[in-house]
Amino acid sequence: MTVPVYLFTGFLESGKTTLIKDTLSSPDFTENEKSLLICCEEGMEEYSKEELKKWKTDIVYVDSFEDITYEWFIQLNKQYKPDRILIEFNGTWDTKPFMDTEMPIGWITVQIVSCVDASTFEMYAQNMKQMIFNQLVYSDLIIFNRCSDATNKRFIRNNVKAINKNAQIIYESLDGTVTDQLAPEELPFDLNADVIEVLDDDYGLFYMDALDNPDKYKNKTVQIKGIAISAVQGDKKAMVMGRYAMVCCADDLSLCGILVRNVDRSSFNQNDWVLLKGVIHVLYNSEYNRNFIVIDALEVSKVDALSDPYVYFS
Repeated sequence: MTVPVYLFTGFLESGKTTLIKDTLSSPDFTENEKSLLICCEEGMEEYSKEELKKWKTDIVYVDSFEDITYEWFIQLNKQYKPDRILIEFNGTWDTKPFMDTEMPIGWITVQIVSCVDASTFEMYAQNMKQMIFNQLVYSDLIIFNRCSDATNKRFIRNNVKAINKNAQIIYESLDGTVTDQLAPEELPFDLNADVIEVLDDDYGLFYMDALDNPDKYKNKTVQIKGIAISAVQGDKKAMVMGRYAMVCCADDLSLCGILVRNVDRSSFNQNDWVLLKGVIHVLYNSEYNRNFIVIDALEVSKVDALSDPYVYFS
């Protein structure tokens, strides 16, 4: 029997308890399953006996990380026989030793969700970098709550991606609205620069924003790195340049490609990595009934392949 394990990390009062309550009370998550909640710290928000009974959830508290052992997990499994596990992790503990701790057969960590108070993140990032690293390095989803108009989302994203480039970032406003997008002024590249320089980790953001808003990039000059995927039939000076995004695993890839024209391909081969500088134009595609960007090359040079070739969108 597979027992999914959900790990919730984040500092004290970052919203972990509220998120766990929302999760357990959701009919999309809870039907008749029996849950075990392992609580590693107690904040202002508490779990009531009535709520836990309604959600068919047992709760155990643990004060010391040294108590979290394989033998203890075995004991919990025998005593409570849970269908799934939720762990509210202590915000001062390092997640790596936990990830290295052996679990009973069938227990599988399926998702790691982190909660962060956006209003205090900049202070923590400047003064407690190691603690932030310890909490976010393995996260699949990071929710920045209490966002306001003053929240520097670009600062948040750049710091998070330096720790964990695979994580999806969600921004939750004070009014409860959520988004995973940056506003135009928050994009990690300058649209008003003479040359828009797209960093390696930002290819996905550039690609998706240009796909959604092609006119915004019309006549802009861009510098971007990708793979010379293929030539274009009938045009010796055109190619598709792009990178691949993982849909669900490394065996399931989706091409994020851009048509490039006016290319001299004598200095590189198909599937080489190249650095492209060119001018963006917008063309209508009748097959898809929409506009797409194309790039007229000014300079193309062969470069070394990236250590991580995949595209991330947040």
